[in-house]
Amino acid sequence: MESKVWHGPKWPKDMPHEISGYDKPLSSLIDDAARDYPDNVYTIFNGASRTYAQVQDTANRIANFLISRGIKKGDRVAIFLPNLPHYPAIFFGIVKAGAACVTCNPLYKADELNYQLKDSGAKAVFVMDHPEFYPTAQKAVAGSDVETVVVCSVKSYLPGMKAFIGGLLGKIPKAESHDPGHFFFDEIVASAKAEAPNIEINPAKDLALVIYTGGTTGVPKGAALTHSNFVYDVMAVQEWAQVPHDPGGPPEPARKGGYHTFMGILPWYHSFGMTMCMLWACHTASKLVCVPNPRAGNPPFTDVLKDVQKYKVTMFTGVPTIYVAFTNHKLIDQFDLRSIMACGSGGAPLPAEVAKQFESKTGAVIFEGYGLSETSPLATCNPTNTEDRKFGSVGFPIPSTDVKIVDQDTGLQELAQGEDGEIAICGPQVMQGYWNKPEEDQAVFRQIDGKRFFLTGDIGHFDEEGYILITDRKKDLILVGGFNVYPRDVEEVLYKHPKIANVAVVGVLDPKSGEKVKAFIQLKPGQEASEKEMLEFAHEHLVGYKRPKLIEFRAELPVSAVGKVLRRVLRDEERDKAKS
Repeated sequence: MESKVWHGPKWPKDMPHEISGYDKPLSSLIDDAARDYPDNVYTIFNGASRTYAQVQDTANRIANFLISRGIKKGDRVAIFLPNLPHYPAIFFGIVKAGAACVTCNPLYKADELNYQLKDSGAKAVFVMDHPEFYPTAQKAVAGSDVETVVVCSVKSYLPGMKAFIGGLLGKIPKAESHDPGHFFFDEIVASAKAEAPNIEINPAKDLALVIYTGGTTGVPKGAALTHSNFVYDVMAVQEWAQVPHDPGGPPEPARKGGYHTFMGILPWYHSFGMTMCMLWACHTASKLVCVPNPRAGNPPFTDVLKDVQKYKVTMFTGVPTIYVAFTNHKLIDQFDLRSIMACGSGGAPLPAEVAKQFESKTGAVIFEGYGLSETSPLATCNPTNTEDRKFGSVGFPIPSTDVKIVDQDTGLQELAQGEDGEIAICGPQVMQGYWNKPEEDQAVFRQIDGKRFFLTGDIGHFDEEGYILITDRKKDLILVGGFNVYPRDVEEVLYKHPKIANVAVVGVLDPKSGEKVKAFIQLKPGQEASEKEMLEFAHEHLVGYKRPKLIEFRAELPVSAVGKVLRRVLRDEERDKAKS
């Protein structure tokens, strides 16, 4: 790559402009780790551990089971699980079978999950044996192409005595009843062949994942990502995130072979948690602490603090709300968090004061990055040292990644340094396109100087030192605790309420989560409704972070000349209120 505006004096010393070697199957991460470090621990869950050799063996067996069920190369298989130790083996098993994972939020309601299963054409789904999750999946498979449902119990990977006592006392979660046609995880693993199937993979073209996002318009769509998209991003993170492993020592990439312990606090169904926790840990043959519920404990997040101390966690990735929760945790001074060396942050702007408070408690360095589900996700990142990182910026494009600031009308005209425009990204991590939505691809991809750029919908500029600053959003995206909420996604659900004539959803400022969802509702003539009624309806049909926290009834909503509801007007009204 030719020298760019960001390749100045602040560019990390000895950092290459480009990297190579990522043109290989995603399953090579687990195969390489199991070959070089077979007895190293990969997952830790409730005191029980699984080695790389064990996870690889289970992944091979899952792949063979799926093939026996008729799953062919290119088919889609869904994972509807929290961060359990089953997840890596299932994930790698799916891609070893030549299929693409469809990662689903385990807190989704049946309608939300059903949409993803039908839109992706998933043929199989893995679900947790749980009184809520399993019934949700039972409802969601109706009308979809799913023919194989595999039920996963936490008992599989609990320590022997805990599993025995938990079973006796009924403390292990399980559904009241199971469909007789469904399969159980332990049984399929025990009966399937352990040899890896021989499936030919084209890393640059074959899909590994379909991750659902609102994209730039808010209509749920699957970002179709290839094997090399993710292998590249993991390799780039490894190259970029250099930290001193010894007091006073030089910064270097994360050491391999079990030196590090990653905290799996971010959900693995999301590309941020998947790449920065589950896959990066595997690439370095490190330990990974499985955290199904980060809010566990009294007060919330106490159990995570306990695990950091117990397992001497060295690598920590979170969204700003997690760092806020830690710094404000009333028991934080009771825990030794000094083992943490490096922390990644993304999903929303990280307040500088929060970073400084967290670093004072841990001695770690927090480096802020930027990306999207469509970019696997990392595209830019701050230098991983306190001297060169710049608060308020998202750093520089990572090696082999090109970023342009383009005009907001056409997305074709590159703007001058310092001028605000839409951020466009080109690199090995950029998705193949949206699943079965060629018209959406036309809206977000541009050919510039012979290269294919993805229009992010975010507005920003390069400053005088080459750092990227994000200043606004072109799209109506709402960021709730680092999670993307798309107004149209929420509005479509609320429109199902029989009393609602018109609705508009916007984000309003919130000191804890960055933003929260507010719904403006116009009722049908002659109808009456309460805020409580609407909130309960949202609770029934939407996952937590998407639910409106505020309801305002209006006789009319602002509309354009052609009758389109103007969210911008409502959003501006809320911002003006916040200023006054």
